[in-house]
Amino acid sequence: MKTMKRSLMFGGLLALTFGVHAENSHLDSVIQQGQLRVCTTGDYKPYTFKAEDGEYSGIDITMARSLADSLGVKVDWVQTTWKTLMPDLLAGKCDIGMGGISVTLERQKKAFFSTTLDVDGKVPLVRCEDQALYQTVEQINQPSVRLVEPAGGTNEAFVHAYLPKAQLQLHDNVTIFQELLDKKADVMMTDASEALYQQKLKPGLCAVNPSQFMQYGEKAYLLPRDDMTWKLYVDQWLHLAKVTGNYQKILGQWIATPEAK
Repeated sequence: MKTMKRSLMFGGLLALTFGVHAENSHLDSVIQQGQLRVCTTGDYKPYTFKAEDGEYSGIDITMARSLADSLGVKVDWVQTTWKTLMPDLLAGKCDIGMGGISVTLERQKKAFFSTTLDVDGKVPLVRCEDQALYQTVEQINQPSVRLVEPAGGTNEAFVHAYLPKAQLQLHDNVTIFQELLDKKADVMMTDASEALYQQKLKPGLCAVNPSQFMQYGEKAYLLPRDDMTWKLYVDQWLHLAKVTGNYQKILGQWIATPEAK
């Protein structure tokens, strides 16, 4: 009898600790509703991009559809911004945040992250002829240097933390690269994956030392902190996507690989 009581108490503690209640799990809710609500900004190639016709594309858009297929549900895209991503998740507007989201401790305080997708740190994106001018933090952190960044994300946070002396202008993340080409700005600090992708798209722009990060970073999916069952499912789905090569195949369709030197 004592053993049975201990087992019941232990099971109850586990349920309270991890929020694992089968009848109320987030996983069950997604399946029952028949839709996976995905918060995504639609402005961050190669991860998420919303075209003028409303169609989404990108690495994490394809991954979101794969996750939905594994659940037997449809995707419901929830348009968000980098400033409103966390508030939208906390308000219950979406089941997962996807689209090149960087792991930070500030975000971790309010939500779960999936297991890590990739390592992806901050590097400068500049006009190719200016690469020698912006090799270090010290070179960029100067009053004469004009930085351009999207508002509300980790790029802006990096500038405030490490490049306070430089001039900062905020710009939308779709036409921001043209600001560099038009010489209206000098440097954009961004993740190496985006810098490599944009250098492929826009001749004249170059990622500076893309394998030597000025700040270490990781990418993952953002999840509500209401249920461990949901996180465990997403983590297992992501694990299988990697070991079967599906994730690497999707990456290969988008990410530019730096040339060997």
